[in-house]
Amino acid sequence: MISFLVTQHGRPFTANGFGNWLRKQCDEAGLKHCSAHGLRKAGAAIAAENGATERQLMAMFGWSTLKEASRYTRSAR
Repeated sequence: MISFLVTQHGRPFTANGFGNWLRKQCDEAGLKHCSAHGLRKAGAAIAAENGATERQLMAMFGWSTLKEASRYTRSAR
């Protein structure tokens, strides 16, 4: 497995570990309104508004069902 995002110890982030790390970075930058989840949602909305299909959103964001992807494609229409 190749990891692009690693901790200060060179190990891959866990999902929760990355979320906590990003939360701290955002807080320190004065961006209290930002979070990993919020940025993911924004990315999905932007991709859908630019024509990404439900299957493409599933591939990009790791969703295994159409339910979550269709939420963004419906909103983009």
